[in-house]
Amino acid sequence: MQASLAIGDFARATHLSVKALRHYHDLGLLVPAAIDPWSGYRRYTTDQIPVAQVIRRFRDLAMPLEQIGAVLRAPDLQARNALIATHLGHLEQELARTQAAVASLQGLLAGPRPSLSITHRREATLQTAAVSEVVALADLGPWFQGAIGELDATLAEQGVAAAGPPGGVISNDFFAAERGELTIFLPSRTPVRSVGRVQPRVLPAVELATTVHAGSHREIDQTYGALATYVTEHALGIDLPIRERYLIGRHDTPNEGAWRTEIGWPIFATGLSA
Repeated sequence: MQASLAIGDFARATHLSVKALRHYHDLGLLVPAAIDPWSGYRRYTTDQIPVAQVIRRFRDLAMPLEQIGAVLRAPDLQARNALIATHLGHLEQELARTQAAVASLQGLLAGPRPSLSITHRREATLQTAAVSEVVALADLGPWFQGAIGELDATLAEQGVAAAGPPGGVISNDFFAAERGELTIFLPSRTPVRSVGRVQPRVLPAVELATTVHAGSHREIDQTYGALATYVTEHALGIDLPIRERYLIGRHDTPNEGAWRTEIGWPIFATGLSA
């Protein structure tokens, strides 16, 4: 007969609390080997200890209980390993984000960065091929890549040459509410025909205070902050959408350190140079 333990002894043996064991029972994750019909006391067998240890290890790795259940119920080793590998991949991505955030914070604590080079420029009326939609911040990455791909393909198919690097026009709502109209554009030497989401669009002339952010967009807020400080201190800012130009971006290289993004803050022209 298989030796059994009361729930308290099983908790000591596995370092899982009685509360956790009861919760895992309710979820069907770790069901006691026997339950006394009169007292309701739960008893576990010694061969359930390894299962409890596996659950504890997965919880230490922040695996959701639903996913742990899927692993334990996997029909074979290959399916089980695939589920575990998927979770480990998520952990690696989260670790990379954490490391990037730590590095960024350490940079802030180390003191201010060297002064940015800020210039004033009049952006003339610009003929473009553009994709414009209301986009949520959470959807930005895939949407941006899709828009860039459509613009490149449309210009290539119509034999229209690009007249410069791609750019974006970012509505104030996008910053304020994490959802707003975005326009991704490619300057074109001649007008394009409308195809799908791609439309011809002429951007109006505007005066800009510009600077270039070097590297990943994870820290682009610091460059935005420095540019906003400059514009505010010089009482230059006007209520028009920000313009960005992607001088070197993901569409050019996966090396984030090589990315260069020009940020253009609309200003009221005073005739003074930066």
